[in-house]
Amino acid sequence: MGRSGVEVAVAKAGVRETACSAVSAALGEPMAGTAAAASTWLCIEQPGPYGADALLESHLDHAVGAELARRAKDSGVRIQLIRRPGRHADDHHALTHRQVFLAHTRPGATWLERAEVADPEELLDLDFAAAGAGVSQAFGVRDERPLLLVCTNGRRDVCCALLGRPVAHELVREYGDAVWESTHTGGHRFAPTGVLLPTGYLYGRLDLAFAGQVLERAAAGEVVVDRCRGRSVWSPPGQVAELAVRERIDEVAADALTVEVEEEYDDGWRARVTSRDGRAWWVRGQERELRPERRTSCAKAPVTPTAHIVTGVDEIVPAIAAPVAP
Repeated sequence: MGRSGVEVAVAKAGVRETACSAVSAALGEPMAGTAAAASTWLCIEQPGPYGADALLESHLDHAVGAELARRAKDSGVRIQLIRRPGRHADDHHALTHRQVFLAHTRPGATWLERAEVADPEELLDLDFAAAGAGVSQAFGVRDERPLLLVCTNGRRDVCCALLGRPVAHELVREYGDAVWESTHTGGHRFAPTGVLLPTGYLYGRLDLAFAGQVLERAAAGEVVVDRCRGRSVWSPPGQVAELAVRERIDEVAADALTVEVEEEYDDGWRARVTSRDGRAWWVRGQERELRPERRTSCAKAPVTPTAHIVTGVDEIVPAIAAPVAP
């Protein structure tokens, strides 16, 4: 049996067979339901190296980074530092203006704004609570093009740097400033990972051809279900439920489905997924342990991870009203 594209990339990059991404790929670990939780993404251009906690461990002013993190907490806004793909000389003084992107991800209300700032401290003027709720900040201009952020934060996990940087470097040749390197987006073991904005769909085990397909389909208002980790605006069960319905009805329109209700039970959960055409489904699932133990990050000891597994998808049939007696 031939090796998968991810396994070939792992070998070319020199990643050990025991690395978290290699083990996850070999075990076929499910990715649905592993997307980072965020309704809105704030992406700030910051060249140079990133530490494990990039807002506090980069060339971004430490006080500004700490205050941005404080204001974003519990607001629904997730902050990413981004940089242009390529070599990263440790020179942070050459940049006079930084690109900033603010993207809201809720279906039917997605938007992406682009701005330039001379100093990241200007971003402290943003209303984080309003941004998290999807209220436009009007601090830049609307941008209709999709963005793909590829995680290359090697200080969080070496797999992200070794596998993510080559993908980003090649993608930028064709897609230009639609592609950026990014700090941690979660899910090291699914490297190379990426987040698509403004829809907020996250992907894992990227390769060059597949990432290009994701970008091109996004430009047409469509979502690729393959290798999708979920949409960040939903909880993990909601992410799994939405993708399960997409697969069942072969739905590709990015904003066609909404997760409206989630309920937990002793033995699992269920979520109601509604289509804009009026149809709806109850998706049932359970959180289950995955065996054997494995590293979810190369820097951590082996653990027993869990995954949300769908146990049933039932379309909700509207009740037919009884005829009124004459």
